[in-house]
Amino acid sequence: MEPTANDLDRELRHDGKTIKGAARDAARQARVAANLEVRKLIADVEDLVRRVGDAADPELARLRAKVESTVATTMKAISDGTDQVQRQAKEALEAGDRYVRDQPWEAIGIAAVAGLVIGFLVGRR
Repeated sequence: MEPTANDLDRELRHDGKTIKGAARDAARQARVAANLEVRKLIADVEDLVRRVGDAADPELARLRAKVESTVATTMKAISDGTDQVQRQAKEALEAGDRYVRDQPWEAIGIAAVAGLVIGFLVGRR
């Protein structure tokens, strides 16, 4: 029995949800890894500032205040950047989903051509 347009549409929707979920998971993992590394760096800097904090030198006190200010600014920038990346990723996924729903046959054609190109490139190795 040959697949109908409804079967292909259902399959595309399922594949779209799978791809969207995989993209979300990859973005979440990257965000968590980057967040963890930045937090480690900030913890190290804060530990260094605490160790130097007892020094009576006014230049050291000025440097400590500057580092603390920079750490606070960096934390805010990371938070803002994360929100912006999440928003842009969501918009890109929604645009891709709209395109596939509005033009399913073109999406199938693009996927077929991409598969052929990848197959050709892999076959050449």
